[in-house]
Amino acid sequence: MAFTDRHGGVSAGPYGTRNLGGSVGDDPAAVAANRARTAEDFGLDPRDVVFMRQVHGRDVAYTAEPFGTDPPSLDGVYTDRPGLGLAVLAADCAPVLLADPVAGVVGGAHSGRVGTTAGVVPALVEAMRSHGATDLVALVGPLACGTCYEVPHALREQVASVLPETWSATPAGTPALDLRAGIAAQLKRAGVDDVRHDDRCTIETAGLYSHRRERLTGRFAGYVWLTPGD
Repeated sequence: MAFTDRHGGVSAGPYGTRNLGGSVGDDPAAVAANRARTAEDFGLDPRDVVFMRQVHGRDVAYTAEPFGTDPPSLDGVYTDRPGLGLAVLAADCAPVLLADPVAGVVGGAHSGRVGTTAGVVPALVEAMRSHGATDLVALVGPLACGTCYEVPHALREQVASVLPETWSATPAGTPALDLRAGIAAQLKRAGVDDVRHDDRCTIETAGLYSHRRERLTGRFAGYVWLTPGD
C-alpha cells in the first residue's frame, strides 16, 4: 500500500507536477506519463494498473484486469490477481486501502462525504469477504481533516444523523465534518480491527493536492497491490 504526492511528475501549472487525475483539465499526455512513472516507481507494469471512474457512490466491483480507456462508474474495486495495481484518486476525499495478504485479496475505495455517508467502505469490506478475505488490514489515507473540513450547519446535521462520529467543528467553532473518524467507525463496525492511518490533512499539506484549498488542481492516489508470489 502506498500514497503518492504531487512531486516528481511532468504536469505544469496548477496540476504540477505528478497529477494522476485524468478528468481535471490537465494535458492527457502528461497524466499518462505521470501514471506510467508512478507504476514503475512501485515496481508495477503501467499496463496493469486499474483506475475507476469515481462518482461519489457506493458501487464496488471485482476485476482481474484494467478497465481500459472507458472505466465503469465505481468507487470501490478489489482483486486477487498478483501484480495488478488498484488506484484510488483523491484531493480531499479519503483513499481507503484494504488487504488480506493471507487470503490474497486487496481493494481500494474512494470515500468522500457522499460515499462515506452511503457506505462505500463497508460495501467494499463485504464484497472482499465474499471473495474469501477474512483478516483485513485497512489504511485510511490523507484527506481533509475534521477541523479543516468546514460545512454548513444543515449538512453537518445531515451527515451526522447517518454517521454520528463525523460531527466536528473548526477551531473557530463553525461546523465541520470528520470523515476520518466516520470511516474508522464504519471499519470497526464491519469487524476490521487493524485500521491504520496516514493522518495528513490535504488542506494543510502543501505537498498533496487539495480541491478545497486550490479549486483547480490535480489528484494524488492510493495504490494497493499483491506482489507476484504472495
